[in-house]
Amino acid sequence: MPGFLFSCLDDMKIDKTLRVNIRATVQRMLLEDIGSGDLTADLIPANSMVDATLITREAMIMAGRPWVDEIFRQLDAQVLLQWQANDGDSMGAGEVLCRFRGSARSILSGERAALNILQTLSATATLTSAYVKALAATDCRILDTRKTLPGLRLAQKYAVRCGGGCNHRIGLFDAILIKENHVMSAGSIPAAISAARELHPDMPMEIEVESLAEMRAALAEKIDRILLDNFSLEMLAHAVAINRTEGKPPAELEASGGWTIDDITAVAKTGVDYISVGAITKNIQAIDLSMRVKHR
Repeated sequence: MPGFLFSCLDDMKIDKTLRVNIRATVQRMLLEDIGSGDLTADLIPANSMVDATLITREAMIMAGRPWVDEIFRQLDAQVLLQWQANDGDSMGAGEVLCRFRGSARSILSGERAALNILQTLSATATLTSAYVKALAATDCRILDTRKTLPGLRLAQKYAVRCGGGCNHRIGLFDAILIKENHVMSAGSIPAAISAARELHPDMPMEIEVESLAEMRAALAEKIDRILLDNFSLEMLAHAVAINRTEGKPPAELEASGGWTIDDITAVAKTGVDYISVGAITKNIQAIDLSMRVKHR
């Protein structure tokens, strides 16, 4: 269903929207860190040149290369970056990610911004990869959510793709997800779905349900996708069976509800199509990276 899944690992394209977002994000990062100027870098002679090596101190899935490229493009386009890995690559502790050559002032001024974005996005990719591997023997896929770090929505969704996961809607503008409060305000599940179709007939549509009775009501409306919120494993299996026998056509089924990495294999085996996991973007531990600088 195009529009719901922004992309998966086999289509990690940097399109125009993402490229513009990368430029704007980097501008904010540099303004935040450097502001009116790097006072400490001023202590270094302007003609001082260095070689620097960026390494990872732990195993990781890399994500964030376009942001690092943009950092040095904006700071000093003369700095040479020689990447030793691509986004989506699995890296072991102690491996080199990138080599830098150029102005000492520029490289040291950009170091923290580069490490911050790379360690954050790689953390998202690495945790996503662990969840994806847990579902390797199933047809179920991992989806992200809107529970992203402020200002890094597209960046983290890109990182999810690097880790092998798939994206749910980007925001409130590119797909409709009718939740409990929307249903209450509209009066009923049929009323909420009818209003959504009347106002936004071309938009992908999903509805959240909290019981099998609500699921049947959504199926009767021939909804695209049903979000099964906080269902037990037994209820999920029952929902899958109902969908196969009563869905005309069957809806895509998505499970949510704080499932952990220890739970999701059992969830996937119930037959749901997707599991949405907020943890892969909000419960992350930054990857430990280090930059070593050598003056020429």
